[in-house]
Amino acid sequence: MATILTVQGKEPQFGENCFVAPNATIVGDVIMGNECSVWFNAVIRGDVHYIKMGNKVNVQDGAIIHCTYLKYPTQIGNNVSIGHNAMVHGCTIHDNVLIGMGSIVMDGCVVNSNSIIAAGAVVLEGTIVEAGSIYAGVPAKKVKAVSEELINGEINRISNNYVKYASWFEHANESPKK
Repeated sequence: MATILTVQGKEPQFGENCFVAPNATIVGDVIMGNECSVWFNAVIRGDVHYIKMGNKVNVQDGAIIHCTYLKYPTQIGNNVSIGHNAMVHGCTIHDNVLIGMGSIVMDGCVVNSNSIIAAGAVVLEGTIVEAGSIYAGVPAKKVKAVSEELINGEINRISNNYVKYASWFEHANESPKK
């Protein structure tokens, strides 16, 4: 069963049709929209500030979402995929974004809509990712614009696939605490 804990009187809240893997951890001031999924060994720690997630957000295996005490909450829009082993910390991620596997998005960053953070990229503190861009490398820099094909073929496809994958587990953990 997933670890879902109240911290300082703040309990995670879940929208409709959310899936939380049995070994995921979600604690504190976390608000999740509808059709979200939190996969195996993922950790979402809303203990030192709040984490707010929109609809159709998937937090893939081993990913970590955290914040900075009293300084940077983490805000995630709709239709966002956070890849395996990615780390999202004290930043804002707008709608229709793909955060690639093993990437790091640091405090004070803003990842604008229709963007992709490439696998393994490190988005340094305070970086503003241009809307409709792909950022890659260490430190991450803009490498090109996101085409309509990538928005539909990658960003939307992955987000929609994770809603489908979560439905395969619908009886694995009937509705997390609300």
